[in-house]
Amino acid sequence: MPGSSLWLVPPTEHPLHKLLSDIISHHLPAQFPELTGPTFSPHMTLTSNIDPKTYGDDPQGWLDSIAWPDTSTVHVRLQSLKTEDVFFRRSYLKVEFEGVREAAGVARARGVIGEDSIGPATESWLREWNLAFGPHVSLIYGSVPIEDGKLAEIETLVRNQGVKLSSQSPVAGSFSGWDGGIVWLVPTDRSIDEWKPIATRQL
Repeated sequence: MPGSSLWLVPPTEHPLHKLLSDIISHHLPAQFPELTGPTFSPHMTLTSNIDPKTYGDDPQGWLDSIAWPDTSTVHVRLQSLKTEDVFFRRSYLKVEFEGVREAAGVARARGVIGEDSIGPATESWLREWNLAFGPHVSLIYGSVPIEDGKLAEIETLVRNQGVKLSSQSPVAGSFSGWDGGIVWLVPTDRSIDEWKPIATRQL
């Protein structure tokens, strides 16, 4: 993947941080080894394709200079489980757009478009992004197509591990999302096993 990316990661203390980590790194590879590829940290990508020249030799200073929205306005809500014929979206949890719209817009504006805040160019990107595939939390990176039957099995596994989707009935002790989170700046032009943050910012 070219350039760097800004991720929104669940707060470390939130139960979904461990639940999603375990699902991605352990449960899915164990139950569906033929489908799963490399593992990664749980996250929702705010934007990608950030030229490293944008933050230069001070990634933390650049990340801190961004006027991020307050935690109280950032709500990651998991809606449904989907699959696409795309390596990085082989299986993912669709996220409600409005809850992360401002955070994603600010990330794109500052990281890629060059606007100081959400202006006309960023608004246009937000509309296109949401129509194309929009905010999501990936579960599987891989090259093998996932048929409907397998997708249903994956959804059952995710549900049994304590993740609630808006399309499901409430289950005691399950979690449908998180508020706020930690923004990671990740050089995603490296190999996936090297996808580690070079700067972080708590919302």
